Amino acid sequence: MSDQPQPTLSPRLSLALEAALEAGRHTLRYFRQTELAVERKDDASPVTIADREAELLLRERIAAAFPDDAILGEEFPERLGTSGYRWILDPIDGTKSFIHGVPLYGTMVAVEHGGRSILGVVYVPAMDECAYAETGHGAWHQLGLEPVRPARVSRVATLGESLFVTSDVPNFRKHDRMDAYLRMDEACRLSRTWGDCFGYLLVATGRAEVMIDPVMKVWDAAALQPILEEAGGTFTNWQGERTIYDGEGIGTNGLLLEEVLAMTRKRA
Repeated sequence: MSDQPQPTLSPRLSLALEAALEAGRHTLRYFRQTELAVERKDDASPVTIADREAELLLRERIAAAFPDDAILGEEFPERLGTSGYRWILDPIDGTKSFIHGVPLYGTMVAVEHGGRSILGVVYVPAMDECAYAETGHGAWHQLGLEPVRPARVSRVATLGESLFVTSDVPNFRKHDRMDAYLRMDEACRLSRTWGDCFGYLLVATGRAEVMIDPVMKVWDAAALQPILEEAGGTFTNWQGERTIYDGEGIGTNGLLLEEVLAMTRKRA
């Protein structure tokens, strides 16, 4: 057993963790099914019955426990609330991985209050790996039935020794930021597309140093910020601002943030 103290969960984090595990495991009913139907949304991104059923499960659990909280999810219209708390849901982050039978996808649950994401859960069901955090209470990591341990970023202090991960290289080109990708690829020891939420999980647990996405929705980002920050790292936009709302994201171990921003800030 680990000699680290086990986390004490607040009621909302306890529900977020329980619901994320349940919804994530629900998606495994459809994972690697050869007959799984895939639809295209208006933005051409894929969606499946697994996405929708997992989000409905999350919404039902949240509404039953916190009926006055708002809920924003990827697949269904926003539900307004009166409590000041808003849940932000991504039932399958990495649907492209999911539909191709690749286990690098996750279920993400976050809670926002006062305009800030205050807690987050990322669960990767196909590998039974989970990270979660609440502001001021540390970040935690669990693999399968192993004991829960603190999640901590790496201490790598130079890009030349770092692992840089991203979701999709063509997205840099589509958003006219291929220059940033090429600079990072050249500067870092290793670059890989172990992306979506799994890439940020790698950073939060010290297995990678930098994760960058040129395009993100708020439900892609909300759960990541508290986990990375409580693990000792950073989650920012490409200008270094701590936000989940700018449609882009950078996760780092903190030590490399300024070097990364020198690569991502637009040059005159």
